[in-house]
Amino acid sequence: MPPDAKFLLAGLLIIGIAAISCGNSDDESAAASRPTETPNAAASVAEGADTLIIDGPDAWPMFRLNSGHGGAYASSDITTRPEQVWSFDTGGVVESSPAVVDGTLYAGTFANRLFAIDVESGQTRWEFQVGGVLRSSPSVVDGTVFFGADDNRFYAVDAASGLEKWSFGLGGGGEQSSPAIVDGTVYFGAFDDNVYALNAETGEERWRFPMGAGALSSPLVVDNRLFIGSLDGRLYALDAGDGGLLWSFRTDAAIFSSPAVSGGAVVFGSDDGNVYAVDRESGAELWRFRARAEVFSSPAVDSGVVYVGSHDGSLYALNVVTGKQIWSAFLDGPVLSSPALTAAIAYVGSSYGQLYAVARDSGEIVWTVQAKNLIWTSPAVVDEWIFFGSHDGFIYAFR
Repeated sequence: MPPDAKFLLAGLLIIGIAAISCGNSDDESAAASRPTETPNAAASVAEGADTLIIDGPDAWPMFRLNSGHGGAYASSDITTRPEQVWSFDTGGVVESSPAVVDGTLYAGTFANRLFAIDVESGQTRWEFQVGGVLRSSPSVVDGTVFFGADDNRFYAVDAASGLEKWSFGLGGGGEQSSPAIVDGTVYFGAFDDNVYALNAETGEERWRFPMGAGALSSPLVVDNRLFIGSLDGRLYALDAGDGGLLWSFRTDAAIFSSPAVSGGAVVFGSDDGNVYAVDRESGAELWRFRARAEVFSSPAVDSGVVYVGSHDGSLYALNVVTGKQIWSAFLDGPVLSSPALTAAIAYVGSSYGQLYAVARDSGEIVWTVQAKNLIWTSPAVVDEWIFFGSHDGFIYAFR
């Protein structure tokens, strides 16, 4: 493992341990601690075991593709090893997963900048300077780029010009999760221990909800419900309209993973080493799958299968109804990257600096490409292009 991988993974473990110490005791004010398994669990999940691949314009506008976090897109499968078209030096570590809209790629960097890059040429269209590192991924909706930075502010920037539209000040703590934008509202979690809902046009606060700790998990928003994981080890279900608590589900460690939905189930990972499926109405546990290490990676769900990585170096394919393993593919190094899906292939990065294309039906590795350092970003697949960032400071475009 590269030296900085060991350092950064150790840092994540320290954060997770700290979160457990402040959030692992029973909290009587929470709506639920560990809901019991429901008899109709399989039926609840099976309602959504159909295809979730999104068909639409050639774009990847936000982390996990959309506010439902399916991560599956009707782009052409990249079945042969692609060639590198360009790489762009951002001057800092890239953990921000790229968004791609209207021929422009948007991504943040630890060099305290958000970049807009021409997809064809790899040249800068504009850059926007902030006062802290950009770890979370931008969302691009209706001509506006939404993102947070470690300077305790959340920003809305014009997608064409890079000019600021508004910014919103947060409490201390810095980091914010990748935002979801639904029906004119921007939702995100922050390290000041709150979930926020802001007016997308004005930046005015609509509501906030206090958690037991901060959040890097990106909110899942579906059917006027918001689901988000926290470093306090809980998955929270909130009313997206007013921020009211519907229920919470307790795990045994911090949740960095962003949840995904399949019918009546919400699926997510935890640093306790489990992948969970819970009933989205009640928060009752449907199943859990035990990996061999932490599950930081966010799941992608499509056609009745959950795809998710683990610190144990594996990409897992699980049955969404039962949680049973279908296959696992061992990749070199811990998998913190979240998989992106096309019809037949899952694409995911590893902490050894390789991006993998894995056959969805078998777990066979189809091809790999190499960066110079860790790949923790989730790749964006648009048409026959694939884009990702690396800790080496570069954003890569392959085709």
